[in-house]
Amino acid sequence: MVKKLTQGFWPKISRLILRNRILILLVLAGITVFLALQWKNMRFSNTEANILPDEHPETVQYEAFVKLFGQEDNAIVFAIKDSLLFTVENLNRWNKLSKQLEAMPEVDYTVSIENLQELVKDNETQSFRLKPLVNGSLGTKQEIDSLKKHLFEEMPFYEDLLFNKESGSVRTIAYLDKDILNTTVRNEFILNDLKNLVENFEGETGLDVRVSGMPYIRTWNAKIIIDEIGKFILAALLVTSIIFFFFFRSFRATLISMCVVIIGVMWAFGFLGLFQYEITILTALIPPLIIVIGIPNCIFLINKYQQEVKKHGNQALSLQRVISKIGNATLMTNITTASGFATFIILDSDLLKEFGIVASINIVCIFILSLLIIPIIYSFMPLPKRKHLKHLNKKWIDLFVSWMERMVRHKRVPVYIISIVVLILSIIGIYQIKITGSRIEDLPKDAAFFKDIRFFEEEFDGIMPVEVVVDTKRKNGVLKLATLRRMDQLSDEINAIDELSRPVSVVNLAKYSKQAFYNGIPKYYQLPTSQENTFILDAARKSSGEANLLESFVDSTGQTARITTFMRDVKTSRMEEIESDLIKSIAKIFPAERYNVYMTGKALLFLKGTKYLVKNLLISLALAIGLISLFMAYLFRSFRMIVISLVPNLLPLVITAGLMGFLGVPIKPSTILVFSIAFGISVDDTIHFLAKYRQELIANRWQIKKSVYAALRETGVSMFYTSIVLFFGFSVFIISSFGGTVALGALVSATLLFAMLANLILLPSLLLSLERSIANKQVLKKPQIDILPKQDESLDKD
Repeated sequence: MVKKLTQGFWPKISRLILRNRILILLVLAGITVFLALQWKNMRFSNTEANILPDEHPETVQYEAFVKLFGQEDNAIVFAIKDSLLFTVENLNRWNKLSKQLEAMPEVDYTVSIENLQELVKDNETQSFRLKPLVNGSLGTKQEIDSLKKHLFEEMPFYEDLLFNKESGSVRTIAYLDKDILNTTVRNEFILNDLKNLVENFEGETGLDVRVSGMPYIRTWNAKIIIDEIGKFILAALLVTSIIFFFFFRSFRATLISMCVVIIGVMWAFGFLGLFQYEITILTALIPPLIIVIGIPNCIFLINKYQQEVKKHGNQALSLQRVISKIGNATLMTNITTASGFATFIILDSDLLKEFGIVASINIVCIFILSLLIIPIIYSFMPLPKRKHLKHLNKKWIDLFVSWMERMVRHKRVPVYIISIVVLILSIIGIYQIKITGSRIEDLPKDAAFFKDIRFFEEEFDGIMPVEVVVDTKRKNGVLKLATLRRMDQLSDEINAIDELSRPVSVVNLAKYSKQAFYNGIPKYYQLPTSQENTFILDAARKSSGEANLLESFVDSTGQTARITTFMRDVKTSRMEEIESDLIKSIAKIFPAERYNVYMTGKALLFLKGTKYLVKNLLISLALAIGLISLFMAYLFRSFRMIVISLVPNLLPLVITAGLMGFLGVPIKPSTILVFSIAFGISVDDTIHFLAKYRQELIANRWQIKKSVYAALRETGVSMFYTSIVLFFGFSVFIISSFGGTVALGALVSATLLFAMLANLILLPSLLLSLERSIANKQVLKKPQIDILPKQDESLDKD
């Protein structure tokens, strides 16, 4: 039934295209203009990608925390590690920088030496009040030395928050207005105003200011992504055009192909604007991907056109045959490639879903553009000259094809032995792979902000927040001494973990209150006893200053408190260990019937998100394999053919996974993407080869060997060309500053190279070895549709 419906379809399509050339070009121009007008809706991502779905328990807990205590990743930190800071001129200038920051409308408030408040006891009212640590400018070195001694030795509450006692580092914290946190205003502020303030300070003092914090990292991260889009597009165009010209030695063919992919890139940006998707680290890869994937379409179409011209010199017939013979096979290959990307659509992650939607749509669009533009443009041009067809007779190509034939004809046993040995080694390598990753592992290592992250890890034990939320299940339960002691016990457990910073909570404030109650003597920085607690709480109730400090640690009802710590950049395996240890400590310290305690924060969301993403990407890979198997079943109606077609495409994935194990490349979100993408692309060569093989079987009356060699000779060159273009095309991602993008480019390139060898040598070998099982008229004579239809008589008459 399907065969009857599709019979003669492609010849009709070829006539429709060639008889309506002007109209088609006008329609394409109109669509291009429309999509170009959508560019104004494009916007770059200002938010951090939320990998976990909104209904995930970890996301729900984090949102509950934000509702209670506000956003926890709105801080930008500035630090100096230099003894020259403690001079009259420099320290006054540092305090001035703090004032300048606080005066900015984008900054909510700052915490620094300049505005630091000291908790003191008012003996007259028997209450606590906050007294400024610094009054005005500092005039003498003696004042500064006294201030430094008082801060470093007598104010443990601020240790590791504003200063590192051992190294002498000092920092200022600026909390951004939460309303601008996920807007372009944040980017403009950080890239312009903030940058100028810091540069002016460094120019005047000669001191090196380190800057970090999640808003700062995200902003510079986004800027590098934006800068790299243009770099990737230019590099992809340059590399693919050079390789294309090297193969075809034709400026005309190269220029036509470049026009096709450039229009494809314009459409890609247009769809991003049309759907109003943000440009993220993944969607930024789509335009160069379209170039790399679009060029092979051009190669197959132009190569077939030149082969037909060389055969009979009839331009009209050549163009009709290009569309009718290559159209369906190329459609199938583009659908399988699009399927590899489309599997991301089923995932709950908006980041991957948007990437999958735009990539799959644009892959189908670049096929349509190639199929329409190339035949139409060539129809207006004279026939290719003899020099443009010379590449079809190159000796090195003949040598390459002859080598493939020899391997398939005489070396099948060695091919199988090598394949099995490589498979075994790869499986051994797979067992060495670790599922890991870290929050900053893929960030640009040479960027100044990355070096600053390492500085803050060294000096202040990290910048990634981890929150422990303690719900006492009763009003004002946090201020009960029993609760404070339990929180202090958990804080000690946290402090004992090297990768976590010293925690900050209401416990620190309680200790500070006792110190203030005893006139600021440092040795009294400890939790009050039961007896002392009565007097201290009584003094606290009369205080306005302490209430302001309390807001940061306890909710308005006094029922729920937070314990904040910061984590170094560690692998997810270590993060899991830390989480497990803390969960055990929480269970031991806080009885479940009296307390509801949970952990959250951006660091833990990243951990959960990584595990969730890896799990779902493995599902998407399985789905891609299943979808493409269905395509094969639909085309060939043979289980054996499905198995044979999958072997040369799954083996490269296994080899790449094995190499990752041996080279120590972990499975993480950026590397797991490789397999779905590479599988969807590599199966294209299989379809092209099997399509031509089936056509040759019919033409050669089911002579298996003759059909395999004929298919190898005709498709081998195009498969080699496209594989080389794809290999070098994906290699352009190696120039990225992001480790994940580099890994993606290198691993996809390697996988496609292995896939080319498997499809050119292993696949024909399997067909010849299993010819009796698979190559019979019953299996191949009645497919659901004709992949490469027999030549329509009407084409020759036209």
